[in-house]
Amino acid sequence: MDRVNSMFSSTRQGLVGDDIIICVTRELHLFFMEKHKIHNQILQSSLLSLILFIFSSVAPLSGISIPGEAHQNNDVNGTSWFEEVRVGLVLDMDSVEGKIVRSSIEMALSDFYKVNIGYKTRASVLVRNSHGEPLLALAAAVDLLQNEQVDAIIGGQSLLEAKLLGELGEKAKVPVVSVHVPSSLSLKKYSHFVQASHDPISEAKGISAFIRRLDWTSVVLVYEEDDDDWRESMQLLVEHFQENDIRIVHKSAISVSSGEDNIMEQLQKLKAAGMKIFVTHMSQHLSSQLFPCAGNLGMMGEGYAWILTARTMNHLHYTDHFVKETMEGVVGFRSYIPMSKELYNFTLRWRRSLPMEEVGPEINGLSISGIWGHDVACNLARAAEISRLPGSNVSALLGAITQSKFKGLSGDVQFVNKKLSSEKYEIVNIIGTGERRLGFWTSHGFSNRRHLSSTNELETIIWPGGTSITPKGRGLGDRRRKKLRVLVTSSNRFPRLMEVNTDPLTGVTSAKGFCIEVFETAISPFNYELEYIPWRNGSNYNNLAFAIYTQKDRYDAAVGDITITANRSFYVDFTMPFTDFGLGIVAPKDRSMWVFFKPLTPGLWLTSAAFFVLTGIIVWLIERPVNTDFQGSLSQQTGMMLWFGFSTLVFAHRESLKHNLSRFVVIIWVFAVLILTSSYTATLTSMMTIQQIRFKTNQNYVGHLYGSLIAKLVLDSSTFRASRYKGLNTSDDYARALSNRSVSYVVDEMPYLKVLLGENPTEFLMVKTQTTTNGFGFMFQKGSELVHNVSREIANLRASERMNDIEKRWFRTELPYTTEDDASNPLTLYRFRGLFMITGVSFSLALAILLILWLQENLQFLLNQWLRPVLVFLGTILGRKAENAVQMARQ
Repeated sequence: MDRVNSMFSSTRQGLVGDDIIICVTRELHLFFMEKHKIHNQILQSSLLSLILFIFSSVAPLSGISIPGEAHQNNDVNGTSWFEEVRVGLVLDMDSVEGKIVRSSIEMALSDFYKVNIGYKTRASVLVRNSHGEPLLALAAAVDLLQNEQVDAIIGGQSLLEAKLLGELGEKAKVPVVSVHVPSSLSLKKYSHFVQASHDPISEAKGISAFIRRLDWTSVVLVYEEDDDDWRESMQLLVEHFQENDIRIVHKSAISVSSGEDNIMEQLQKLKAAGMKIFVTHMSQHLSSQLFPCAGNLGMMGEGYAWILTARTMNHLHYTDHFVKETMEGVVGFRSYIPMSKELYNFTLRWRRSLPMEEVGPEINGLSISGIWGHDVACNLARAAEISRLPGSNVSALLGAITQSKFKGLSGDVQFVNKKLSSEKYEIVNIIGTGERRLGFWTSHGFSNRRHLSSTNELETIIWPGGTSITPKGRGLGDRRRKKLRVLVTSSNRFPRLMEVNTDPLTGVTSAKGFCIEVFETAISPFNYELEYIPWRNGSNYNNLAFAIYTQKDRYDAAVGDITITANRSFYVDFTMPFTDFGLGIVAPKDRSMWVFFKPLTPGLWLTSAAFFVLTGIIVWLIERPVNTDFQGSLSQQTGMMLWFGFSTLVFAHRESLKHNLSRFVVIIWVFAVLILTSSYTATLTSMMTIQQIRFKTNQNYVGHLYGSLIAKLVLDSSTFRASRYKGLNTSDDYARALSNRSVSYVVDEMPYLKVLLGENPTEFLMVKTQTTTNGFGFMFQKGSELVHNVSREIANLRASERMNDIEKRWFRTELPYTTEDDASNPLTLYRFRGLFMITGVSFSLALAILLILWLQENLQFLLNQWLRPVLVFLGTILGRKAENAVQMARQ
């Protein structure tokens, strides 16, 4: 009876509303149950109804509000008891998870207001059933906003629901809180969306680190197909696997609607391929179908390992005992909820208050979402009180929710970027129908103690089959390796690329070279036994592709110096290229002692020399009358003209100029000289460093690989138009022909030329490249799944710089510097015609002005010395003619 007295005592202390009814009714019910040992369910229900009826009748007399009525009740003095803050709860109430979260939230609010009696606000929950349909959830939320004027909404059990509610909350400026959906970038745009979820980045890092510490390099990813909610978290897992060099050798997608036969079929394929290490990322419902099938196939025995993500582990308490027994030895990552006395007591009371038929007898504890729901409810109640303080604005409730800091059932509650994110995980080992904690994972690493600050050790893991020996991952696969029959090109013309030898005694074919090393490195993760078969039918690899197409029972793939072409792809599938694209041109290095003459053509040399002389003459003509430096004997003046003109080449002229015309001439010519010398220096530098040759394909022999259809096709193209070819067989033939000048240059695909340059790095160099071919690739049968797998491995080799290491081992040098065709061609007079035109016009103008000035200065002299005698002479002649005319008239 003391319990009842204490409850009514709490009523006198200020507890009001639904809280008193619920609290007192529950306590009275438990009191009679314990006191009178009533266990019959019918009697229990009758007793509960009687208590509610009596209390409902008495409650109005005491000023206590009845559930369902408004929470703005007045006491006998007419004062307001509290202000109601309405919270909408939109969940699938037909699901166990919905029922757990609802009951947890309601109990949390009840407990909260028992402790915080003096609060002037009361958060009440208005429940709507979404039935698991996003559109119904949206309709329910709209109804709550329009008809009930709720201040916040809790809901969103799927990503689509969360987006719809987030959009609605954005428009209505109402906080929307979710405790179910995983973190997603698509939810960041909703400023009123608040979320409680585990941290998928921390989980991905933890699982990757766990796999690496066990020295596993490859895994199989088993995931739920067409699951948009968890797609981003799975992508994060894949990305962290790649960053840690963990290969996903196979991805197995299982639909939630898959039957047992379909699941068994997929698992059987994985078992036949020797797969041992599995990471599963799927719902608890699908995993409860997967593991019984795996057990029936013997894949839950010794040598196998299964790792579960938090998506399954956070809801593992829903799994029945039969399924859990089949999961023995499984290791999983689960969001870490620290055990506390408060959590234990709350869970105990929650389980007693929830009818068994609501959730089933197998549910003995709160789910992670239920615990987060409790903390979210307490946070909402606290924020509601803060937001109603004087001076608070419309967005005060959202700010109070996201800025709260308190200790809840899930630990320290603090929102970061509107997320209550749990980055701590406990690593759990399933043993029988129970669990065994192995340790913890945080951003700081692993720990085997609760305080997450101990050594980087975990407890001993009991793997499937009851063994503590860590599975090796390929034990069964090593004994059942599938054979891959590979055709290898065997011309051996370029041993650094491909060298094939057959033992005459055993008949076993071995191969080595750059192509083989790349192939074996790329195929190694897939655990194949390679059988090399030499290709003896020449260098026409079109026939090789056709042989693979027509003899599928004999050959699986082809490896060698095989160029990817369009017509070959009709018969086989190529991997991505593992060599550089295109053709290259290699020529011998030019060692001529007269290389400094090559930057300019003879015409430009002669024209430049003529202008040097002309400059000296014009300056001499202008300066001679007024400048003593340009006077003297004929030899002195001739030397001065030549000296001054050529000294401008290095700007070494020291003679002072007296006339403005000569200064104008020198300025124009110095400008021209500056351009000429700069161009000469640049071209000479290019020739000395690159040794670019000028391709005169109609006059020179062009070397190419004998029998190569690719080189022949390119040489016949309009780019080269070569008329004289010379077929060569090996890299030694290339070097010999270039050294004795029997060919001017060699055209071939880049891998062949890399071999040549690697063997003769000081003799030859790459002078040009063209992206006209697709590089070398590996051939596989049409539709082979190895095409995508090997292509992915080639891409990884390039990204990790391992391809460069392989190239350095076989080619011994890096690709020499290349340039465009006209980068260092000799400079011609035609290209500088504008410069010389400007200079010539300037010189002519200066001479014309000089002539005019000279005429002005010597006009009187010319009149006295030349013009007057002429006039006198003309006058004399005209006078004589006049006298003769008069005499003739007289006669």
